[in-house]
Amino acid sequence: MSTNFGIPARFFPLVFAIGLWPSSPAAPPAADPGNPAAGLPQGLGSLPYLTRARTRSVCAENPTGGKGQGGMAVPNPAEPSPAAAARAADDLGQGWKVRPFLRVNKGQTATLMDVDGPGVIQHIWMVEGLSRAHVLRFYWDGEETPSVEVPAPDFFAVGHGKFAPVNSLAVVVNPRNALNCYWPMPFAKHVRVTFTNESPDQDLDLLAYQIDYAETEVPANAGHFHAQFRRARTDAQNPYVILDGVRGHGRYVGTFLAWTQLSKGWFGEGEIMFYLDGDKEFPTICGTGTEDYFCGSYGFPQPYSGPYTGTTLPANENANPPTCWSLYRWHIMDPVCFDQEVKVTIQALGWGRKYRKLSDDISSVAYWYQDSPHAPFPPLPSLQDRMIPVLPPPGPPQ
Repeated sequence: MSTNFGIPARFFPLVFAIGLWPSSPAAPPAADPGNPAAGLPQGLGSLPYLTRARTRSVCAENPTGGKGQGGMAVPNPAEPSPAAAARAADDLGQGWKVRPFLRVNKGQTATLMDVDGPGVIQHIWMVEGLSRAHVLRFYWDGEETPSVEVPAPDFFAVGHGKFAPVNSLAVVVNPRNALNCYWPMPFAKHVRVTFTNESPDQDLDLLAYQIDYAETEVPANAGHFHAQFRRARTDAQNPYVILDGVRGHGRYVGTFLAWTQLSKGWFGEGEIMFYLDGDKEFPTICGTGTEDYFCGSYGFPQPYSGPYTGTTLPANENANPPTCWSLYRWHIMDPVCFDQEVKVTIQALGWGRKYRKLSDDISSVAYWYQDSPHAPFPPLPSLQDRMIPVLPPPGPPQ
């Protein structure tokens, strides 16, 4: 069998498809602004090709991301209410881990990133308290309403405030609660990222973060990254609405569900549905079951975490409720494209000799790219409505 670059010829289509090798091994990626990949991350295969991009990073030690401006903080023993470990470098002085963390008191908002473009966010690392009281918001290119508005742990596929390892391409969560995101996020003119502590009574004395980005040209057809959080009880809303009200041209790229099962028995018969570009009563894309959408089969007999799909918490549908499931599906290889609008729903449907509607509790994050401007999001659920309560037993199945 003929080979090239040590790769068997039969594997070439797969290598090209997942972006581990440029489409033309003999030439670097095109710099033409009309090239959809110009200036954006392209995977392992693009690494040998040198570009004019400049790597930058914002964190507590370099809040502006400025060149040659990292580690400039000076110890201040008189600082009131400092962040955790703030006094550990007092005897060492400037340049010795003086300001590695932020403190975000109750009711406060910290600006994590506020830089001019063009550029692309490539990686976000964060450690916080795994609380839905902590909300991330991203604003692209001067917009007044956020394109990302999600409780921090849910944004990184951590549901129910319960840590679980995630080993995927887009999101990686490592022990003890290291949250990592690799969704590429281009911006043409400006980006602002904020972190709000909405807790009424708990200060956060340790927020660690780093946002790595490239200063580089961004092609005109690059969409902005969006993520939206929702929550509902399915006795009031079934099918559950993951996303609605989107207007524009884009690609749906991911779903995270924090599903709280409130009765024993198999809960995952419900079908996911994508209503595209004017669909009304019936969708264009209709799945065959919840575990099928998350690329499993015959239930979720054990946790798994892969490049595109996972169910990460140890859970059993026959355990005493409430039972918590954290489920992710990244449409990296199969984005759902829309020209004008998209709506995404999933049925809460169980099994007991026949299908039965369920009264469960579902929280979700939808991820997508689209052109601007985006339609305003529905109001973020209140802190009380998005926190994890002790849930009462549901009524009888419908």
